[in-house]
Amino acid sequence: MREETAEQPAPLRSGLTTGTCATATSLAAATLLLGGSASDAVAVTLPKGREVTLRLEYCHALITGGAGAGTLKDAGDDPDVTHGALVHAQVRLTAGPGVVFVAGEGVGTVTRPGLVLGVGEPAINPVPRRMMSEHLARLAAAHGYGGGFEVTVGVRDGAELALKTMNPRLGILGGLSILGTSGIVRPFSCAAYIASIQQGIDVAHTNGYQHIAACTGNASEDTIRRLYGLPDIALIEMGDFVGAVLKHLRKVPVARLSLCGGFGKISKLAAGHMDLHSRHSAIDLPQLARWAAAIGADDSLQAAIHGANTSQQAVALAHARQVSLGSEVCRHALAFARQIVPTQVQVEVIAIDRQGDVIGRAGGDT
Repeated sequence: MREETAEQPAPLRSGLTTGTCATATSLAAATLLLGGSASDAVAVTLPKGREVTLRLEYCHALITGGAGAGTLKDAGDDPDVTHGALVHAQVRLTAGPGVVFVAGEGVGTVTRPGLVLGVGEPAINPVPRRMMSEHLARLAAAHGYGGGFEVTVGVRDGAELALKTMNPRLGILGGLSILGTSGIVRPFSCAAYIASIQQGIDVAHTNGYQHIAACTGNASEDTIRRLYGLPDIALIEMGDFVGAVLKHLRKVPVARLSLCGGFGKISKLAAGHMDLHSRHSAIDLPQLARWAAAIGADDSLQAAIHGANTSQQAVALAHARQVSLGSEVCRHALAFARQIVPTQVQVEVIAIDRQGDVIGRAGGDT
């Protein structure tokens, strides 16, 4: 159990993702196998280049072969269900090159289509997989090792913790997902986050930037960079707080606003939600089906969208039938956003898929 929060406000502390924890423990176990040395801490490099050191709860050889290591996840001040959970990895050497990932106890398995991972895959997301693979490849090169690795990632009590998440509804069964895109968990604080959004808009405006882009995460930021080459000062990391951006532009209007996010979050904005977090808003698949019907979806497609597992699956079903659901949702999101921002602000809305490709667009120059 966490300590009570202080009565006086204090800076919120960031934490580390389960993906970072899995990278650290797999690296520690593999280092023991290849180098013969165990440590009580291990350093890993996050996707944007920052190095962090994680303390290990254990690192030892396994009777059944291979080695294992574990660390306690520190989510900082974020109310994360995995805060304090033991994330562990067992590593075995393999004859063939590369890394094979296995879901250990407490890590789920994908059982439905529509997610970024295929059915039957362990719920270890692409960025954590890449982090582990890159660290293990560097370790192998340093030791002149030409083989590969089998990495089994687990989370103690993960099956029970997963019941507090969306995993069962999404068809990820048996445990948690190993997550993370930046390696860092930023604390969820409405007041602090909204203040940072407002400050970001203020700074961009003060420095003469009249085109700003508000993005829900790293993938959408990367998309905006590709589209417009905007500098970091003009990129507002809004997370789920799109309402904070739209409302603040009443006080600090700019000439142009680009809103960019994953299709699911943009669909929430289209439905009139200004907080896109799953705690406060849900994806409305029946509404997506109705919007698809308005642009030509037949009854069978409407039914398929209504019964989709995720919004990503819904938009993929529509686009496979040449129904531009992504752009239709962006048009509804644009109409809602224009109700809030001043009329002199030119607004566009861009929806992306999990690969960062644009799958819908409305407003601006479109």
